[in-house]
Amino acid sequence: MKQLIPILILLIGLSSYAQRDGRMNERIKAQKVAFITEKLSLTAEEAQQFWPIYNAFEEKRERIKSGPLRDAKIKIRSNPNMSDNEASRLLEQVLDAENEIHNAKIKLAKDLQSILSSKKIIKLRAAEDEFNRILLERLKQMRQKRANRN
Repeated sequence: MKQLIPILILLIGLSSYAQRDGRMNERIKAQKVAFITEKLSLTAEEAQQFWPIYNAFEEKRERIKSGPLRDAKIKIRSNPNMSDNEASRLLEQVLDAENEIHNAKIKLAKDLQSILSSKKIIKLRAAEDEFNRILLERLKQMRQKRANRN
């Protein structure tokens, strides 16, 4: 019974952290949608067709980044003295994953050509970069505020 209480407290803490993290991700997603919609000046009709295609691309990219690419990078960082054979195998995994992401980007651009002008597709990349830059700056500011409080 004494062991059960700390386990329950840990589970409750992890659950609330995951919920908070999930809410944060949803807020960031909503802000990204609004930001890109504004930057591309998407009409209601364009947005209705654009977002399902873009979201499918984002899901695929995340699946690759959080799966094979992440696994290979962890192995690389955790084993700096690996053999040449191991390094070759990991390099191949990284290149395959990056190639898969590249192919997904090409497919995204082709799929969007029937919906958006080429100019808006080009603006998409700039909007993504700008959003990421702003997001990183806000994260940096939050960390500095937290550090100043401690």
